[in-house]
Amino acid sequence: MADAVRSGARAPATDRLTLARLLRAREAGVFIALLVLCLFLSFATDGFLTSLNLLNVGRQISLLGIMAVGMTFVLIAGEVDLSVGSTYAFSGLATGMLIIAGWALLPAIGVGLATGVAIGLINGVLSTYGRLPSLIATLGMLSIVRGAALILTNGQPVTVNARNGALPGVLQSFGFMGQGYLFSIIPMQLVFFVIIAALAWMVVAFSNFGFRVYAVGGSAKAARVSGISVNSVKICAFVLIGVLAAFAGILSMAFLPSGQAGRTGVGLELDVIAATIVGGASLSGGEGTILGTILGVLIIGVMRNGLVLMGVSPFVQELMIGLVIIIAVGIDKWSTRRTN
Repeated sequence: MADAVRSGARAPATDRLTLARLLRAREAGVFIALLVLCLFLSFATDGFLTSLNLLNVGRQISLLGIMAVGMTFVLIAGEVDLSVGSTYAFSGLATGMLIIAGWALLPAIGVGLATGVAIGLINGVLSTYGRLPSLIATLGMLSIVRGAALILTNGQPVTVNARNGALPGVLQSFGFMGQGYLFSIIPMQLVFFVIIAALAWMVVAFSNFGFRVYAVGGSAKAARVSGISVNSVKICAFVLIGVLAAFAGILSMAFLPSGQAGRTGVGLELDVIAATIVGGASLSGGEGTILGTILGVLIIGVMRNGLVLMGVSPFVQELMIGLVIIIAVGIDKWSTRRTN
């Protein structure tokens, strides 16, 4: 193992792609829970299994899924990021403000993504070289970035439309990113989620970086002794979640071209962490897969959609999500004790 880590070698593809590897006990359990939930909702509601509703669920989970993919890398590395909701808001609002200021689409999106990179980089440096627990560092950044968004917008809503100065061509292209459909059927948000999830799976399965993230999360000391730059790996994981949270915020602004710094993305970090943990990622680090994260995102999304179709109060929905978080963390801790 040490030799493999030292050389940066990857495990054989056959070890990574076997059915037993993909359907480990935790992931199989999540998949079965998802099937049971879907079966229940198909009988409890009239419209759950319609193609329109299922595509709507796909669109609804896309932004959560994009951020959860990034959070998977952070949790595997043994860290956590509580600032994703604020990053989501700041980057989306900043991009929107640049568009209504007359900027072209790509430069505006580039600046929005760059803010996500910067926030992730700061989180990573504080959590590694700054020796702050990532929980504390990112909790502080949550407030800092939210405050910066309020200052940037002066607390006022940002609405992207031609009347406020957006160029018609830019506005059309920007709107297609969030509101458009591929082949007039598949929501573009879902297309972006699928692409990002597929790329992330390839990174985890086949790249040296994916291998090193697991090594760092499994034992930072062993990884360091084996020649892996633990701090660099963790910083890269934070930068990844930062840029993905920024991209999700930009897509959100493209879908509903209006937002306010004090409301956009508030509490979103809880859903992101919940979906990732439900999918099998461990708070202790070293565990988690992209497949599991996708299943966890589907659990959260299908549950929310089903509760809405059943006419359940939004307050009860929050209670249910909280229970899911507690149960998922409990299963994580219980299974960790049994393994040890």
